[in-house]
Amino acid sequence: MKLDTRAMRHLASEDWRVLTAVEMGSKNHELVPTSLIEKISRLRGGAGSVHKSISALAKVGLIARVKEAKYDGYRLTYGGLDYLALHTHAKKKDVYSVGNRIGVGKESDIMVVADHSGTQRVLKIHRLGRISFRTVKSNRDYLKNRQSGSWMYLSRLAAMKEFAFMKALREEGFPVPEPIAQSRHTIVMSLIDAFPLRQIAEVPDPASLYGDLIALILRLAKQGLIHGDFNEFNILVKENRTKSEEGEETLTLEPVIIDFPQMVSMEHQNAEMYFDRDVNCIKRFFERRFHFVPTEPGPFFKHAKKTVGKDGVKRLDATVEASGFTKRMLKDLEAAIKEKGDQAAQHSGDEDDEDEDDDDDDDEESENRDADEEEHPQDGQVSGGLLGDDAMASKEDMVEEGMSKLTV
Repeated sequence: MKLDTRAMRHLASEDWRVLTAVEMGSKNHELVPTSLIEKISRLRGGAGSVHKSISALAKVGLIARVKEAKYDGYRLTYGGLDYLALHTHAKKKDVYSVGNRIGVGKESDIMVVADHSGTQRVLKIHRLGRISFRTVKSNRDYLKNRQSGSWMYLSRLAAMKEFAFMKALREEGFPVPEPIAQSRHTIVMSLIDAFPLRQIAEVPDPASLYGDLIALILRLAKQGLIHGDFNEFNILVKENRTKSEEGEETLTLEPVIIDFPQMVSMEHQNAEMYFDRDVNCIKRFFERRFHFVPTEPGPFFKHAKKTVGKDGVKRLDATVEASGFTKRMLKDLEAAIKEKGDQAAQHSGDEDDEDEDDDDDDDEESENRDADEEEHPQDGQVSGGLLGDDAMASKEDMVEEGMSKLTV
């Protein structure tokens, strides 16, 4: 699903009401009956106006029919959820324009956006189920009880959880992006002028950077948390350059942590496994990329466990739970993330297949739009040699280009 905001400027207020009605109806219906859409939207023009808006929304892929359904109705698509989230961000003036996609993960898209002043920000769009829906083509039994509506629900939970953790971590002085806003399955955050650790070819002092990362793992543990996916993909590295009075330049590298939906408490039943996995991911990467092997073993979970809450530090696991993210929500999201991890492990490295699947998804979406149109015709460098070539290409993507203004 690629974010295309061009249709936003053509949607009337009635269209937004109907799209919101489909979203509201989706809470209890995978396929929202047309009669319920009419009832919730309450347009002055009655059924005729509702059907006109339905046609407009279906034409641009924001809602979709389900073939061979038992009753007349529509389901909300990820595109529709994207538009609703962007509409909210625009009304609250958190996002004014949308630019390039600068990152695409297994379960999320990362976009450059800007506010009214032109300050660039990041929009993260959670898309849980992306892997799972692709995998189902070859494994029909997988997700037989998981439908698209529940994946959207879980994507909302992922965004809620990530925003809550980012906010708590930021308030405690952890090096994370500034959380600005959250709506549905999306988060707006500050844009960090840094690159993923995976793109860095060499560093002047691997031991120092390694020590900083291990210190972050231990600091998180002391405040009751385990990242759960602490690896070269979820660590950004900033360059800080300072000059001495003699004019000599000193380069220091500062790690920034991102991606928090899988974060767990130190009290989690599998906490030791997650802690050890985070530590070992960093060790393996530094040995493979920088040929650095620490001289001391550890750190070990049993030692980190003893530091939790010591010296009067704030327990952030308790803070996030108190913010309204219930244990039921955590359980639902954790189960989905585990499924996601299992599927990713089975299909890692299949980048070509992913591209083909993206094309397939786009083709299917186009077919749905065409079919619905027939039934409802529409009326009317970092410098210094630290980074490889891949990083340099990514740097260019960060430049403002083709920013598309949102219309509310």
